[in-house]
Amino acid sequence: MSSFAKISHPEVLWAQRADKVYLTIALTNAKDISVKCEPQGSFNFSAVGPKDENVDFSLELFGKILPESCKTQMGLRNILCTVQKEGKGWWKRLLKSEAKPAPYIKVDWNRWCDEDEEPDNGKFSHHDISRTCIFLFKKYPCSCFLSIVIFVWFFRY
Repeated sequence: MSSFAKISHPEVLWAQRADKVYLTIALTNAKDISVKCEPQGSFNFSAVGPKDENVDFSLELFGKILPESCKTQMGLRNILCTVQKEGKGWWKRLLKSEAKPAPYIKVDWNRWCDEDEEPDNGKFSHHDISRTCIFLFKKYPCSCFLSIVIFVWFFRY
């Protein structure tokens, strides 16, 4: 029997916003967690797993990042790393390499947001529209019907 234990990679889920990338590492009861980020886009993770096995991996991210703004939150079942991008913009993919990513790297559909769905993208939100309708209703009470029509039209989806 070999003295070298097979190291399996934990599942890594990813999602992005214009200014950050979320990396969720599925590792329960992890200890001695270490995350190191480098400006050129290098992300290094290491920890001790629940069976005292060493878990470590590195990712070369698509773009440059701000290491000092990267944050890590530890939970019982996973570790959430928020990686701040150097500049605002949507990356084509998570990794610099155009090759197919490793099978343990997957999209985090629970956090995923398309570029056109991201809040605060310069478009009116439902909250802004409802405030506008309330303002119109208060200013022009005679046109209550018009305010309601506008409100219903904007919230039809």
